[in-house]
Amino acid sequence: MTRTILVIDTATPAVTAAVVVRDGGIAVAGERITLDARAHAETLTPNAVAAVAEAGLTMADLDAVVVGCGPGPFTGLRVGMATAAAYGHALNLPVYGVCSLDGIGVLTTGEVLVVTDARRREVYWARYRDGQRIDGPDVAAPADVPVDGAEAVAGSPEHAALFALPVVGPAYPTAAGLVAAVTDWVGEPAPLVPLYLRRPDAKTLAERGVLR
Repeated sequence: MTRTILVIDTATPAVTAAVVVRDGGIAVAGERITLDARAHAETLTPNAVAAVAEAGLTMADLDAVVVGCGPGPFTGLRVGMATAAAYGHALNLPVYGVCSLDGIGVLTTGEVLVVTDARRREVYWARYRDGQRIDGPDVAAPADVPVDGAEAVAGSPEHAALFALPVVGPAYPTAAGLVAAVTDWVGEPAPLVPLYLRRPDAKTLAERGVLR
């Protein structure tokens, strides 16, 4: 069955919107990516509109939405997931959430470590064997990430360079990889759950000791 899918990911500095056609294989028909960790809210919707137009389609031609659910920083991740949910609601489309690291890892071969920026001198990480996630996702300092058996590292170039492993692509979650990470197109999509892996920096008044 042919599906025309709007793909969104904001778990990394790559603000990604794409249209992917799934028909036996997976083909990217239109795509816009903006590398800016502070511009998720401003660029995501224009990127989505441009990707649909590049594909020669309209929003009415879409069959589903796929969104990366992290792990990623709280604010950027929230923008992507809220936008995906809004498109799903407005267009009456199913919305499938997947681990953003899978958007990198499913395209790798062999034993590969995937890392992205978690800030605070930490990385989000997961391990893959021939495109299948075998460990993670989790968050840790680079020195604490398990690398035994890994043959290569993919993901954020700055953070991949911290590991004594050959660096392979891709550097950011890809639209094709995110679509490939969806394992069930028949059943009802599970509710979207963000993979923050840790609490946001902002604290409630009670957490700061102001209210007791």
